[in-house]
Amino acid sequence: MLTKDLLRVSRRGGGYSPEFVDESRESLAARVVGCYQGHVGESRGELQAALTDIERESDDFKLVRGFAKLLEREATWTVRAPVAPRRARERAFQAAEAVGVVTESERSEALRRAADRLNATPEEVGASLYADLDRRELLEGLDLRWDPAELVEQYNLSLAQTALFDATEVQVCSSDPKRVVSAVKRLRLLYEVRRLPPGERRAVGDADREIVVTGPDALFRSTRRYGTRFARLLRSVAGTAEWRLEATVDDRGTERELTLTDADISVPGVEPVTDVSYDSGVEESFARRFEALDLPWNLVREPDALAAGEHVVVPDFAFDWHHGAFRVYFEIMGFWTPEYVEKKLSRLADVDDVEMLVAVDESLGVGEEIEARDHRAISYSGAVGLRDVRAALREYEDSLVADAAADLPGELRPEADVVTLADLAAERGVSEAALETVAFPDHQRVGRTLVRPTVLEELAGQLSAGMQLDSAETVLERYGLDDSSSVLSALGYRVEWEGLGGGVLREDAVT
Repeated sequence: MLTKDLLRVSRRGGGYSPEFVDESRESLAARVVGCYQGHVGESRGELQAALTDIERESDDFKLVRGFAKLLEREATWTVRAPVAPRRARERAFQAAEAVGVVTESERSEALRRAADRLNATPEEVGASLYADLDRRELLEGLDLRWDPAELVEQYNLSLAQTALFDATEVQVCSSDPKRVVSAVKRLRLLYEVRRLPPGERRAVGDADREIVVTGPDALFRSTRRYGTRFARLLRSVAGTAEWRLEATVDDRGTERELTLTDADISVPGVEPVTDVSYDSGVEESFARRFEALDLPWNLVREPDALAAGEHVVVPDFAFDWHHGAFRVYFEIMGFWTPEYVEKKLSRLADVDDVEMLVAVDESLGVGEEIEARDHRAISYSGAVGLRDVRAALREYEDSLVADAAADLPGELRPEADVVTLADLAAERGVSEAALETVAFPDHQRVGRTLVRPTVLEELAGQLSAGMQLDSAETVLERYGLDDSSSVLSALGYRVEWEGLGGGVLREDAVT
């Protein structure tokens, strides 16, 4: 799909017709492709300037941007800098505050001081400061899947998909209805199959039925959940030999009719790239908030299908335990019609032998019925509560950690002189929490790291009060220790900060 701002449609006669392009636009597509190919190794800003020139010379800037949008997904961008930009800025800003940068010479002095701290030249620091800005990213490569003709073909398909984003009902007649129904089920759309009267204008080939994919009217006054699925469905429809699709589109409050046939678009010979990942704002919001928590669970979007009697159920998500083969399925039930809710409940009742959490819009009032089907219900209003999901998963964690800890020996003797608990847990295939009850006779726990006492003795001989923190950290890095705060505390030191000039080791009186 394209983004909505790149949609090109005609509304003549009250219709809603995507403005497809033909082979006459292949030369323009070739220019955009050549622009990307010619800017490999150059910055995003330089590429964008060249694309802007093409837009000005073209009679349709949206078409140029549409071609570029598709190619952008084939591009790989990278940041190249002598010094990590974030670290360069940190040191440069510290130095600038100490110097008080106003003049060019003071700027040079600040860069020189930062360079000394970073073991780099002032020029390298200056070149790295903002190398990670979007416009300075470099085009590393272009995994081009289309020639200009195929790019035009892909553009037409993407344009039609974008037009369907605001659809509220889709009617499909195809020469291969089984393929269409299979795709509808896979996308978890509400549908019915209707017999067409003789001579019905939507008939295609020998087909005498049409597939009607709908969504509750009340639902579409507040969300376009089905729109993204309609767009994804189009590829399967367009992959059949003969087909006709009619859709009712909500065009900013006005209902319009969209008609597409096999004469309008075809499917390129490669898999398309789509930017549709979620079926609703509730799901997208939950996924982004959950992944930001950095929990020991991997969130899987649309996992494997589950057998449910004669049907299948594809949950919205699954949680995979980081430290073993254990999966919890997660379904989000939003506001639907009573008929759909009843169908959903019957499907869930037929799902056995799996762990499943079901987040239920509290307006449905079916939490108890879900619990009765041996699935845990989590009520929500507006947004799925992370605290509730986290609490449910923690119950599984407690059991998994206890099982893993029971399988561990009472003590472990790692061969390495220095090893983090995270690395040791990964090596053993358990969580860090499972190691809490294990003894390590040959090592001392320093923060979240195991260190042999002999290493600490060596470090004690190389560190001293009055040493600069940067120098001390360099010593620790040679031993593979990056938790300087915990190690220095274990050796009896604290860090005394001298403004922005850096830290100095002092003996800790408490120790």
